[in-house]
Amino acid sequence: MGWFRMDKPRPFHHEYIYYDERKEKLKKIEENAKRELGMLPPKEFNPEDIRGKFVEGTKYLKRRKESGRKPLSTATLLVAILVLIYIMRYLITGELSF
Repeated sequence: MGWFRMDKPRPFHHEYIYYDERKEKLKKIEENAKRELGMLPPKEFNPEDIRGKFVEGTKYLKRRKESGRKPLSTATLLVAILVLIYIMRYLITGELSF
């Protein structure tokens, strides 16, 4: 089935050794609280801040992202359609020939 699928290169994934994600989240929460209280000036708009917000807004997309399901490939659908056509042909004609 190598005709229908192009292999993608392995993605680069670098995990930082000295990085604490929890600390970063706490710092962001603290900064937002200070901005709400007026202790810091308002933050200017950054397009990166809205990344992923649309997915979080819907239950369907959030569940799909968490489960990690991928849609069916074109090759899989093509093979399934061909198999169904052969089954229908067998049921109609009564003979199995390719």
